Amino acid sequence: MRRRQQPPLPKRHGLDPARLRLPEDGQWATIRDHLVERLPRVPAARIDELLRDGGIVDLAGPIAPDAPYVPGGAVWFHRDLPDEQIVPFEITIVHRDDDLLVVDKPHFLATIPRGQHILQTALVRLRRELDLPDLIPAHRLDRVTAGLVLFIVNPARRGAYQTMFHKRTVRKEYEAIAPFDPELTLQRTVRSRIIKEKHVLAAQEVPGEPNAETEVELLEHRDGLGRYRLRPHTGRTHQLRLHMNSLGIPILGDDFYPVLTDKSVNDYTRPLQLLAASLEFVDPISREPRRFETTRTLQAWTDHAGWAG
Repeated sequence: MRRRQQPPLPKRHGLDPARLRLPEDGQWATIRDHLVERLPRVPAARIDELLRDGGIVDLAGPIAPDAPYVPGGAVWFHRDLPDEQIVPFEITIVHRDDDLLVVDKPHFLATIPRGQHILQTALVRLRRELDLPDLIPAHRLDRVTAGLVLFIVNPARRGAYQTMFHKRTVRKEYEAIAPFDPELTLQRTVRSRIIKEKHVLAAQEVPGEPNAETEVELLEHRDGLGRYRLRPHTGRTHQLRLHMNSLGIPILGDDFYPVLTDKSVNDYTRPLQLLAASLEFVDPISREPRRFETTRTLQAWTDHAGWAG
């Protein structure tokens, strides 16, 4: 396996610098000219400022404002970060050793940087708060889903633990709060074909060979609400939310299914009542069985009066 090239800039705010490879067939006179064309969302004046301040580098060091274009070369720089509202919820550490970190992620906190969520993500927060610059997630949870996420502390173990999730040898259980339907027979397995189109927020179930499978079990019910255990056997986008909706019992707080609502990304009221409750697997290094359980409970079940009906 070819080793990943070490960036010539250190991490900033727990983030690696961006790397841009310069095309082999480039005809630009300078690197600056290429960057202005390559990065249309970055003002030319900002690129000039970064070059003057030594903020754009190659393996030899800072690039001069008039440095000639080098076909096939590469440059690194730190992107300007978007303004972010602080997500006012803590990450709970469930387990930590030399190889693994297991945490309980709160609702509304993304797992990894993406789009407008950079510093306010579980990965960046944990890298900074725990001084673990090489921390990497073994898998992800949706921003609106709370619960267990496993991170890899030791870079040498990255492949072994990520492979568990890719091969689906990790047994995952979720809890969800949704309406109770006395006419619905549970336990059952839901199978369907789910597709997610790029740039479309919601996924959808379509006719065809099933590619998504979820076991749904009713654990208890009261006051018109049910507490459900969900065991996904596949990992399609929004699979659990779509399968609960297809049963006629959409998860409480779901702003996508059955109807996409226009809720502000910074509205922290009525979180999706979905919780990654347990992770269980045979450790690929020690060969010992391991099981981790959430420390969290779902708001609608502990304070259900405002959610029923």
